[in-house]
Amino acid sequence: MTQAIEDPWGISVFGSGTVRAEPSFARVQPSVDVLEPSPEQAFQRAGEAVARLREVLRRHGVPDDSVSDSRLVLGSEYDGHGGGRTLLGYRCQASYSVETEALDDLERLIVDVVDAGAHRIDGVEFDVRDKAALLDEARRRAVAAARRKAQVYAEAADARLGPVLHIQDVESGPVAAFARSGGPPGALVPGVVEVSARVALGFSLRH
Repeated sequence: MTQAIEDPWGISVFGSGTVRAEPSFARVQPSVDVLEPSPEQAFQRAGEAVARLREVLRRHGVPDDSVSDSRLVLGSEYDGHGGGRTLLGYRCQASYSVETEALDDLERLIVDVVDAGAHRIDGVEFDVRDKAALLDEARRRAVAAARRKAQVYAEAADARLGPVLHIQDVESGPVAAFARSGGPPGALVPGVVEVSARVALGFSLRH
C-alpha cells in the first residue's frame, strides 16, 4: 500500500531539547488536621498548631512572604451510615505551601514542622527560580535537534535544506525533578530539575 503525501512543499521535522539544573529552592506542603467535639475547639487547636508551625519556620529563616495563605476547611465528621450514624466531632484542616532555599537544612525543617504540630506533609517539590531562562535554552536545543534531523533526511534524499518556512511550538510537559544517587540512606536528596521543550520546523528543499 502506497501512502500519498498531500500538498508536498518541503520537509517537516520535530525536535526536543532538555536542560537540567540544580534546584534553587524546595516547596514543602505541611498540613494541620485536628478533630474536636466542637467547631470552637477544632479552630482553637488548629490555630495553636499553626502558630507553632509558623514559629518553627521563622527559626529556620523562612520569611513570612515565603509561606502561602492557608487553605482552611472545617466540617463535621460522622461514623456509620444512614440513621444510625453518630457524630464524631468537627475536623479542621489548614494547609500551607512553604518555600525555602536552605536545601541542606530541608530534612531538619520537615522534622521540626511535624514536631511543632503539622500532622502530615502533602508534598515536597524541587524547583528553580530562573525557569524562563532554562526553558529558552531548552527551546534552542530543540530547534538545533530538529535542524540536525532535517539535515540528515535532506542528505539522504540527495537534497539541500532551504530556509525555515514554519515554526510550531509543541506544548512541553511540566517541570520534572529527579532524585540524585549517592546520598546517605534515607536522606532527602534534592537531585536535579529538568526542563524540556519541543518544536516542529518546516524547511524548503533545494536540489
